[in-house]
Amino acid sequence: MPGIVLLVAAAPLGRGRLVDAASVLPVLAAVPPAVLSGTDTANVVELADPLEPQAVLTRLRAAAAAPGPLTVYVTGQLQLDRRQRLPHLALARTTASTVRYTALPWQWFREELRLRPAGATTLFLDLHADAETWQWLCAPRPPGPSPLDCGRDNTVYGRVAPPPSRRGVAAPAYMKAVATILRSGRRPPDEELHQQALTRIAPESAGTDLRLAQRGPLPGDPHAAVTAAVRSGRHGVADALAARLEQAARLAHGPASEEALHWTEVRADLAMLAGDAARSCRAWLAVATTRLTAGQPADAPAVESAVDRAHHQWGRIGDPVRARELGPVLAELRGRVPGRREGALDHVREQLRQLQTQG
Repeated sequence: MPGIVLLVAAAPLGRGRLVDAASVLPVLAAVPPAVLSGTDTANVVELADPLEPQAVLTRLRAAAAAPGPLTVYVTGQLQLDRRQRLPHLALARTTASTVRYTALPWQWFREELRLRPAGATTLFLDLHADAETWQWLCAPRPPGPSPLDCGRDNTVYGRVAPPPSRRGVAAPAYMKAVATILRSGRRPPDEELHQQALTRIAPESAGTDLRLAQRGPLPGDPHAAVTAAVRSGRHGVADALAARLEQAARLAHGPASEEALHWTEVRADLAMLAGDAARSCRAWLAVATTRLTAGQPADAPAVESAVDRAHHQWGRIGDPVRARELGPVLAELRGRVPGRREGALDHVREQLRQLQTQG
């Protein structure tokens, strides 16, 4: 049975625009429909900067009524209406004062998708929130469905990011990473696709991982829980728990805080223990980049340690393609953080030259 793919890229056209949502559509359009859907054949419906909520609802309702698997890709920005303070997907004509009338209520996604068979619907979301909505999303709330709940039988992946730190328009980095991975022609399992996309975007712009935001309470002794999972061989469980703790620390203390970086470092070590040198290398590169961006000096012990560990893990990557992908990032960091070991940058450059000759 053919699948259905719905591509929605929406953002205000005026000064209230936070993200250049439509810029991701050419990248997604370059992906074969079957790869976008994960089915043998698929039909694609595209909405670029739609003007009217009812127009989006009509397309969403038609897609939800289709009998085959449905995959929805949504890129855009969230805003609250001033009366009910409910999240909406801002559309082309949306302003702060007209959210209720010109934006798409998020609950419409849940309502239109609620009758679909369990496991037949997957959503990938790359959303930016304005300052008011971001504060509302991060506020403590009683147990229950996520504010961006799309129905209990539907699977949701993606991220919600805060407004850009500077005046300007952000890029839909998560969705572009998803599209870039899919353009290879191979569609990894959805969870793997989601994790790969997150690792490709800068930590400071990662925002909230929607997979983690929709899961259970954190353990009282998180380090003991992570250690127990590793000792029992449940490496995926250990990393998922550490990722939740990392996300909670980012929300509470900021992405460059020691609390958040601690859990990024834990995840780097967990990847090493699981035998995933590439993922470990990426995590250490992220730690080093975040520390340098935050103003820490290149000779700070924590910075040097992160680059040294990234270098070590890079040397253990068995896949030449993944090693070539990470090598230039490591070389750039080695130029800034030479470390205490003489010739470290030359070693990276020499290894990169050798990798270019490998398949």
